[in-house]
Amino acid sequence: MSAMTIMFPKTFSRTFRFLAAAVLSLALPLAAHAENELHLDKAPLQFDDATLQHGAKLFINYCVNCHSASFMRYNRLHDIGLTDQEIKDNLLFTGDKVGDLMRVALRREDAKQWFGAAPPDLSVIARARSGEYGTGADWLYTYLRQFYRDDSRPTGWNNMVFPNVGMPNVLWTLQGQQAARFVEKTGENGATEKHLEKLELIQPGKLSKEEFDEEVADLVSFITWMGEPAQETRQQIGVFVLAVLAVLGVLTYLLKRAFWKDVH
Repeated sequence: MSAMTIMFPKTFSRTFRFLAAAVLSLALPLAAHAENELHLDKAPLQFDDATLQHGAKLFINYCVNCHSASFMRYNRLHDIGLTDQEIKDNLLFTGDKVGDLMRVALRREDAKQWFGAAPPDLSVIARARSGEYGTGADWLYTYLRQFYRDDSRPTGWNNMVFPNVGMPNVLWTLQGQQAARFVEKTGENGATEKHLEKLELIQPGKLSKEEFDEEVADLVSFITWMGEPAQETRQQIGVFVLAVLAVLGVLTYLLKRAFWKDVH
């Protein structure tokens, strides 16, 4: 018996070539983009009450001056172990009430004029920043630690993760001031270009590098928790549901065996 020869129509060949070209056109930019891949540090998140309470304190003191969290109410902090009185005494400074949303008095028009863009709402920023390089928490953790002095910027600050950002380094008194070190490299067109290599501490802050990293980790933990306060409860319910389904699966199997044991 001779081997069967499969004949494809010409239209199939043209379609295959088109698909191959399309895949190649997508792959080449992705490969070039991978060479300049953004490196994000892993955020050491913790969601115990002590960590989240400290993160909430940092968030109110350093973030809520400009950024709102309009999907979060102050009384939701009951979930991390704070009472109404503790919230009033430690986290309310502008006459807000415990049941109010975390909003700011800064008008978007004024913010846009001062910073070039209105500061984003931070309610779900950790979820919104998730992408191909890592989680939103990783992005925030790296971003908040990568500010450096840049006199060419209106605020005097720049950032390695978010170049030409309009936000100043609000944590500089804790971290200190960093300067950028550039190196010259030859680009694809043969021209000499400056590339940002690393940051160097030029003026110490109140905290050591390790202590500052811990502060940022607590702050990012709170921002991440704020994006889904019911996450831990959801996960606990999910585990319970899976356990119930597993038990029901075993009972169903045993019931099936009992019904069919006399059937041959």
